[in-house]
Order: sequence, then structure tokens, then C-alpha cells
Amino acid sequence: MKIVYFATPKIALSTLEYLYNQDDVEVAAVVTQPDRPAGRGHKIAMSPIKEFAISHNIEVFQPEKIKEDKQCIEKLKEINPDFFVTFAFGQILSQEVLDIPKNSTINLHGSLLPKYRGANPIFRAILNGDTITGATTMKTDIGMDTGDICLVEKINIDEDMNGIELVEKFEQISPKLMYKTLKGLLNNEIKPIPQNSEIATIAKKFKKQDGIIDWSKNAKELHNQVRAMIIFPTAMTGFKGKSIKILIAKNIETSHNLTAGSVLAINKDGIDVAAGEKILRIISVKPEGKGEMSAYAWSNGVGLKLGDKFGE
Repeated sequence: MKIVYFATPKIALSTLEYLYNQDDVEVAAVVTQPDRPAGRGHKIAMSPIKEFAISHNIEVFQPEKIKEDKQCIEKLKEINPDFFVTFAFGQILSQEVLDIPKNSTINLHGSLLPKYRGANPIFRAILNGDTITGATTMKTDIGMDTGDICLVEKINIDEDMNGIELVEKFEQISPKLMYKTLKGLLNNEIKPIPQNSEIATIAKKFKKQDGIIDWSKNAKELHNQVRAMIIFPTAMTGFKGKSIKILIAKNIETSHNLTAGSVLAINKDGIDVAAGEKILRIISVKPEGKGEMSAYAWSNGVGLKLGDKFGE
């Protein structure tokens, strides 16, 4: 079967590699976002998808807005693929584009649809304290993740699993799930099922201010915030006028009677801080202008004392 692969970030790379290496799949082209500034130096950089395509002599298209790029659309029509495969591409496809493949356009989404439609499903599942999430393949339509469901695969979310670790789990299951979907559709072995839109939820992107810790919340919520925002925007709090990013923390189910944000204990296990309910143990931090370090090492450097308060 001939496919065109639409994707941009690294999370979509393992699926592209897997499909490329299947004897019965021809990756005729990839469509990815235009090269953008990246990193501290803001140098123009290719997407991981483009890098793979170039190294494997796959044709690359980079429309600024594919809905308006008539030249790109005509070239995709000339390819005459069986499927378009989309995975975190970053642009909305028009009906004209969706209608190009002989079979259909199939999207890989990082949740158990219809839960967490939208741009940030993997991390929202952690933020909300879910213990199960997964991946869904669906037939793409003009709506936002509203298409009929083809296949799903569940992923367990462990208590201390962070966003990076969940992305890795997703990368592991995605390739075979997509391949199985394409084969099943091609052979008429899969009958897509409409979503129940009445129970759908939306997963919006995080904003920078979402990372600011509100110590009046319970420790479990704060622990989820730290885990979910490990990539962006990173959970952060203030101490003596400076910002500290919290990279690893733990929910401690112990009661206290101190003001939220107050330091209860300091030892090699970390810094125990009073939340609105229970205790958040800070284990690893990244202080303003410095690299990652243990919370205990940071506490020694700034002379942290019992009773000191975070968030000020």
C-alpha cells in the first residue's frame, strides 16, 4: 500500500520508521511543517520527520498552510496514495485534502477517544490523575478528532510516571497500532465505529502560567502538575524572589497543620512542603540560571530552614 505521512515532532518518528521498514508499505512522501527556529540559538532547524525523509530519499512537502497550497495539493493527487497517515502534523486538513487518498486519511491520537480531543491529550491525562490512557487510530474528518474510531490500545499510567515516560510508552505502541489499522482497513477487516460526542472532552495546550504552583491545592494535584508539565511549561514556584522549577516530586499522604507552602522537613530524601492537604516532597529542582540538582543540595546552597515558605 502506498501512503503519505503527515507529521512533525519526534513522537511521530518511530511510527514513520516502522511503516517505512514494512515490505508491503511504500512511504511515497512526507508532509511536515516548514523549518522553524529551535533551541537556545534559535537556529532554523528541520523537523525530525524531514530529517528521516531526506536520509531515506523520501519526497518532502512543507506547506505553510496546506489548505491553501494548491501546488502541494496537486502533487499529492499525482501520488495517488491509498492512505494519508497523520500524527501530530500541526495543521488542519481541508476536505479537499482528506478526499485525496483512495481509501482514507487515518490519524493517530494520544488518548482513548472521545476523551481528550485536541492538542495536548497525553499530558492532560496525567494532570487529571488518570490511571489509564492509550492511543486511538481514527478516520480523519473535518472536525477536531471527531472521526470514526478504528483501533485502540490502552496504556497504564503509574503513580509516579511523568510526561516524558508516558510519551515513550506511546511511541512504543503507536507503530504496530497504525500498521495494523492500515492493513485492517485495506482488507476490510476493520469497521470504524462512530464516536460518542456527548462524552467528549477537550485537551487544550498548556500555557506558561499553568506551571505556577498554587500551594493551597492538595499534594496529589501538585504531584500530577509536576509529572504532567515536565516538558512544558515545567512546574515552578518562587523562593526569596527567584523562580525554581520542580522536576521530580512525590505525594506524601501525611496530614499537617502548617500554612500551605511551608517547609516541614529537609533531608537527603528531599524537601517536604505543606500543601493545602497532605505533603509534597520535592526531590529534584532546576533553580533559576542553574542546571538540575537534588532538592537537598539546593536547600544547602540557599540555607533553607524549617518554616520557610515557597511561593513568595
